Parts: sequence; C-alpha cells; structure tokens
Amino acid sequence: MHNEFTAIVEEDGPWYIAYCAEVPGANGQGRSREECLENLREAIILILEQRREDSLRAMPPDAEQELLIVG
Repeated sequence: MHNEFTAIVEEDGPWYIAYCAEVPGANGQGRSREECLENLREAIILILEQRREDSLRAMPPDAEQELLIVG
C-alpha cells in the first residue's frame, strides 16, 4: 500500500473528472484521461504536503517527530 491511492474517474461530455477516495478534496479534470489523472496526482501531492506542514506547525514544542513507513 505504499503511495497507492484510488482514483474514481468519470467522463462528463468532453471532460474527464476524477477524485481520490482516500484524500478528501483531491480532484482532477482534463480533456484526456491522462491529463485528468496527472492533475489528480498533483492535487493529492499538494494536499498531503499542506496537511503535513499544518500538523508540524501545530506540534507542541516538547513533542518528538519520527518517520513512520507504511507498506
């Protein structure tokens, strides 16, 4: 499960639209399926980076940070 996400892709007229089941708010769109999925990838990266930054800013000064690898 290392860096794997579920993309739900639909065709809407000339557009493809997609969202990620595991990352609320991550959406993509494009004129091709490939463009749509690339936009979704970028959205997932941006959201996860922002969430990490937000959580680190809120970390108490006496808390310890440790890398945890899943998958």
